[in-house]
Amino acid sequence: MTEPILQVESLHKSFGKLEVLAGISLEVQQGEVVVVIGPSGSGKSTLLRCINFLEVPTQGRILFKGEEVGQKEVGGTLVRLPERVLDQQRTHMGMVFQRFNLFPHMTALENVMEAPMQVRGLRRPEAEALGMKLLTRVGLGEKARTYPPFLSGGQQQRVAIARALAMEPDVMLFDEPTSALDPELVGEVLQVMKDLAKSGMTMIVVTHEMGFAREVGNRVLFMDGGVVVEEGKPEQIFTAPQHTRTREFLSKVL
Repeated sequence: MTEPILQVESLHKSFGKLEVLAGISLEVQQGEVVVVIGPSGSGKSTLLRCINFLEVPTQGRILFKGEEVGQKEVGGTLVRLPERVLDQQRTHMGMVFQRFNLFPHMTALENVMEAPMQVRGLRRPEAEALGMKLLTRVGLGEKARTYPPFLSGGQQQRVAIARALAMEPDVMLFDEPTSALDPELVGEVLQVMKDLAKSGMTMIVVTHEMGFAREVGNRVLFMDGGVVVEEGKPEQIFTAPQHTRTREFLSKVL
């Protein structure tokens, strides 16, 4: 097996006295879709935010292609990397949040163009061509000149996915991307994510959409209490879970 594209080693995260992550270790291979499920408060979103250093781990390491993310060891002490280095590392990991966080004063196209111009240094014509290509990919080419307040929630989330893809990331992190959507809009976002998975994109997806987890995931992790309680292939987790806590959770959501 080749070296994992992403490694999480003994990850802990505490907020004051509250330990949210209690020792998570995880390896993700190139092109793999890892789906993380579990009850609210189990640490799923915090895990994603630690992977790209939006949250600083209390303990443990994140390695992307063998290189430590966010910090380096100097004389036996871990030192946070300069923000410009961290920003460069983050360009390899696109993140899509529960909330769309689009700039309301920019069109859909301008939202997608902004980071490639500001961070990657693309000229406006290149960024515009890339933005149109990505909006078309997520089924919104005809909405390029529309402002976010005039888009549905599902459309806004698809723009957010296009915006993340504009940085040409190696890994996509999805933090419950459909949880803020009306039920009838969930399918259009999940379809874009399914298409991404088919294209070979490496993905870590935190979701409550069990059908998606079962259909698209190569591997499913069930988290509870800040630890990975059980992991395995979707058919094993959903049809023959080994752990009592996994069975209890699935009996309530399936």
